[in-house]
Amino acid sequence: MIKILVATKNLGKIDEIKKNLSDLPFEIVSLKDVNITDDVVEDGATYYENSLKKAMFYAKKSGLPAVSDDGGIEIQALYGAPGIKSRRWLGYEATDEELIEYMKKVALELPDNNRIAYFRTVVTFALPTGTYHQVEGKVKGLIAKKPHLKILKGYPFRSFFFIPELSKFYHEDELTSEEEKLYNHRYIALKRLKVFIKRELVSKGKDKTKRVSDKSKKK
Repeated sequence: MIKILVATKNLGKIDEIKKNLSDLPFEIVSLKDVNITDDVVEDGATYYENSLKKAMFYAKKSGLPAVSDDGGIEIQALYGAPGIKSRRWLGYEATDEELIEYMKKVALELPDNNRIAYFRTVVTFALPTGTYHQVEGKVKGLIAKKPHLKILKGYPFRSFFFIPELSKFYHEDELTSEEEKLYNHRYIALKRLKVFIKRELVSKGKDKTKRVSDKSKKK
């Protein structure tokens, strides 16, 4: 069976990506499963750059098709911050607990008339040959003044992200499976990406040198 590598060490992302790719006729494996411990420096200027860098590095390292993503939370009143620096907002790779404590202060200081925020992600599927495809997913919500009581490992900002249409937090303990499909930004991206994954992996005999991305299509 063909294997697809989930190219991240974030346990929350591994579980979420595996779950959302589970309907594909391929074996979904993690970096740990293939004994890869290397890290990738995420020094890109955009989600697209970081997502591509990780997917391409691990695809070539493992010899397997790889899926990786990069994203963050963008708070409108903070002009889109922290964005690409979400995990390193404090100037270093902060823990979930540190980011939640910091967000408690930020959440109280946001104006009541502008608490809008977005979760954005760019997911990349890359082959060892250099072929890749990228898609973006986004969901809109509000920053709550107080966080959800339960921390989602790997997802500290979801504790503050409230979806007004549902009157629920963006939290696995609150959203139904159907609501997850409608409001999970990574699910939205992966759903679109799966069409390309299936087409690419069942067409091994075809030329795989063409690079395609949603971003380039818009130009």
